[in-house]
Amino acid sequence: MSILKGKHVLLGVTGSIAAFKAADLASKLTQAATNVDVILTGAGEKFVTPLTFQSVTGRRAFTDKDLWGNEAHVMHVNLGKMADLLVIAPCTADTMAKLAHGIADNLLTVTALAATCPILIAPAMDGGMYDHPATQENLKTLQTRGVLVAGPAAGHLASGLSGVGRMIEPMEVLGHIRAALGRNGKLKGRKVIVTAGGTQESIDPVRVITNHSSGRQGYALAQAAIDSGADVTLITAPTALTPPVGAKVVPVKSAQDMLDALLNETGDALVMAAAAADFRPKETAKDKIKKRDGIPQIHLEAAPDILKAVSSQSGVQKRFSVMVGFAAESRDLLQNASEKLKSKGLDFIAANDVSAKDAGFAVETNRLTLLFSDGTQESLPLMSKSEAAERIIEHIARLLE
Repeated sequence: MSILKGKHVLLGVTGSIAAFKAADLASKLTQAATNVDVILTGAGEKFVTPLTFQSVTGRRAFTDKDLWGNEAHVMHVNLGKMADLLVIAPCTADTMAKLAHGIADNLLTVTALAATCPILIAPAMDGGMYDHPATQENLKTLQTRGVLVAGPAAGHLASGLSGVGRMIEPMEVLGHIRAALGRNGKLKGRKVIVTAGGTQESIDPVRVITNHSSGRQGYALAQAAIDSGADVTLITAPTALTPPVGAKVVPVKSAQDMLDALLNETGDALVMAAAAADFRPKETAKDKIKKRDGIPQIHLEAAPDILKAVSSQSGVQKRFSVMVGFAAESRDLLQNASEKLKSKGLDFIAANDVSAKDAGFAVETNRLTLLFSDGTQESLPLMSKSEAAERIIEHIARLLE
């Protein structure tokens, strides 16, 4: 999470049972090498103590008592000006109303008035409160002023009721923080299309032909592009992964579905990280094939060549300024990748040996060789798929410049 490394996040915690999620969020941010300062309101202190946050961040947590201390005349100004982002999570209906109306009666709200950084709130309140006209009006006022809003979610509430008002989970808030911090990045104003996962080609209504792709590298690429400020569309085959916050998600199943989805998109860059099928059953059985009928004979045909179909368009019809592919190979890695680079008209290709135990499918790491259309190469050592994604996005940003 290099987008978070060294950043200064000011975390406001208000009086909600969801305050325990804020402690988890502070811990996750700190683990990502973010400098986290916490401001607890008086009501927030009723749910969780300053010591809790000091323990997970290694930094002092501030309360309303500090507003009247020796540093009171500059503290709120300093806190607001040092921060790259002010996050209020959980943010109660009361605090939302104060922010909307400029009421500064505690350290958090007076700091919010003094802050020059973006503000992100994660609302949390009980049944009916979020939908109340007053809360909705306050929400519109804040959004008009540029305040970012994460959630809330629907579900079980502290009162026992069900409805909209739950604070979203810390990992999702973290995604919103990443999007907020990265929105002025080197890909600001650019649109990036990423494909991910292994496509599925139906044999019958129950069975499919697929591959071992987990989608991790594609999802990491989508996240890295969002971290760089891009407008991201993620075209994804079925996977167990959660899409990154901020991505427009287009779910598909087959290679044909993926091609159709791509032909509906245009953008600055395409990153074809999906493991699309090369072959598919020539015919799909209408009903489930039964074992009692014996071993079926399945005849295959070529699936559509997605990259070739997209790259064949040129001139005013060209859909993407930069096109990047992946070559997942088990032998003759560089030779096969080089051939694919040329035949598909790519700007560069990421080649990886999927037979390696620590790279390729279903693992958290990858070892890539990048081959460029000008004949240059770059070998990346073993690294996390997130780090590999960042390197690829850096090259895309350079090419788009």
